[in-house]
Parts: sequence; C-alpha cells; structure tokens
Amino acid sequence: MTAATAVLREMRWWDIEPVLDLEHELFPDDAWSPGMFWSELAHARGPQATRRYVVAEDPVTGRIVGYAGLAAAGDLADVQTIAVSRDQWGSGLGSELLTDLLKHATAFECAEVLLEVRVDNTRAQKLYERFGFEPIGFRRGYYQPGNVDALVMRLHVQENETD
Repeated sequence: MTAATAVLREMRWWDIEPVLDLEHELFPDDAWSPGMFWSELAHARGPQATRRYVVAEDPVTGRIVGYAGLAAAGDLADVQTIAVSRDQWGSGLGSELLTDLLKHATAFECAEVLLEVRVDNTRAQKLYERFGFEPIGFRRGYYQPGNVDALVMRLHVQENETD
C-alpha cells in the first residue's frame, strides 16, 4: 500500500498554527514567530502580491506535512522558507514545494532566485543543487542563536532575452 501524496495549496491564515508547530519541531533554535508568517501572508494575495506561500497537506489526515514561501522584489526572488516534516523526508515533497516556488518566481517575472541554507544542512543543499542552484557566498553567523553560517545560493530562472 502506498502512502497518499500530499496536496499542495496556498497557505492561509488558519494554517499558521499548524505551520508553527512544524516550524518549532524542525527549527527549534531559530523558528519564525507568528508575526513573521502573518506579515508574509499579508503580501501573498491580490493584484499587488509579492509573496507565494504554500502548504503540503496530507489528504487523509489533513495534517500539514510541509510548507514553503517565496518573496519577489523586482526581478529577484528569495526562497524565504521551505520545510518538510521528518516523516516525509525522501518522499520528493521538498522537490514539489521548490518546484511550486520556482514556477511562481517565473510568474512574478523574476530572473534570479536566491536562498540561504544552513552550512550544516547538506540534505537541503543537495536538493537545491539538483535544481541548479549554485553557491555564491556565505553569511557569517546568519542563523541565531547558535551563530551558524548560511550558504547563499542562486539560480537563474529566465534567460536574458536581449541576447
């Protein structure tokens, strides 16, 4: 018997509490606050939207098993967050979430996507590399507390049309 595939949908305000539960489970030292999610979702709807936040929901139980967010500004997008519950690691859900964000980066007409990833999170780094992200630098002590460095990675999502 195969497990039901998680269904991706737009994150809404009522998802903040279960998303925070997963956030605290996965990132106990540097979890986002409720206000950070509220602020991001405030920019995710309507004609002036500059954000894309998505959740992955187990269709059988309704449990949130992953989430991701993207911010766009001009021709640059930034992966703000991406997380998958531990029981879903290796299922391809991280790839689905990232694919959704990249599709929306293109819809926002972004030419590049940036992200920061903990230097000790090799699982995530390998995922991003499979999608073509390349390391471009470090942000020293980016993740607090803990003073963990971030690896900055970049992906070009649109070819320059003036060539």
